Amino acid sequence: MEMLNNHCGVTRDARGVVHVAICNAGSLNILGSPVTDAAREGLQQLASDRSIRVVVLRGQSEKSMIGGADIKEMAKLDQKSAEAFISRLRDLCEAVRQFPAPVIARMPGWCLGGGLEVAAACDFRIAAHDAHFGMPEVRVGIPSVIHAALLPRLIGWARARWLVMTAENIDAPTALAWGLVDKVAPDGGLDAEVEHVVKALLECGPEALRSQKALLRQWEELPLTESVNLSVKVFGESFLTDEPTRLMGAFVNRKR
Repeated sequence: MEMLNNHCGVTRDARGVVHVAICNAGSLNILGSPVTDAAREGLQQLASDRSIRVVVLRGQSEKSMIGGADIKEMAKLDQKSAEAFISRLRDLCEAVRQFPAPVIARMPGWCLGGGLEVAAACDFRIAAHDAHFGMPEVRVGIPSVIHAALLPRLIGWARARWLVMTAENIDAPTALAWGLVDKVAPDGGLDAEVEHVVKALLECGPEALRSQKALLRQWEELPLTESVNLSVKVFGESFLTDEPTRLMGAFVNRKR
């Protein structure tokens, strides 16, 4: 593993797949301020590398991808330092959400609070069969904030309200039924399930995928008519690359 800094390690393969690991953050890969900053800096460093086709975000420990934010650090905060702390986590989530290539969350074990907010910022979420998820913030006297705002879009208002207001955890089958995760792997099959998604993405045009991800982010913010009209220009711009000619040609000329 190549260490970009003390808390962010990467493993690359020849296909353009990069595994980004949260490192040296305890057995549950907890996000204290140094870890949060380091993970964000690592992702921002990688974002300009156009050879990257897929990112798999993971924890160094198999107990979780990210277990949550550091409650020991949060217990010592005041208003000013609390806003600085949560701004760091917001910036990490945005680094994930705005990463140009698709990002897959690899989710074993526990994914709570800030960890689930980071996962929500990913494009795909693949969970182990025994994974658990929750937003426990209100039980320790704080609201769920920042990218918890993505949860109603993912699972609907009623289920998002349940997660952030009851603080009860849910298991992997429930998360799948709610749409919080995209796949639940069988026992021992998490990496195989992640690889299945990776291979599907690698079958697509890399520039088209980057354009599609950027469009999806804009569609989240824009009114419908503006989203429709914006897409016309993006469609035309796709023909500035060789992907449409090459990939459509391969389709047209395939053996029947």
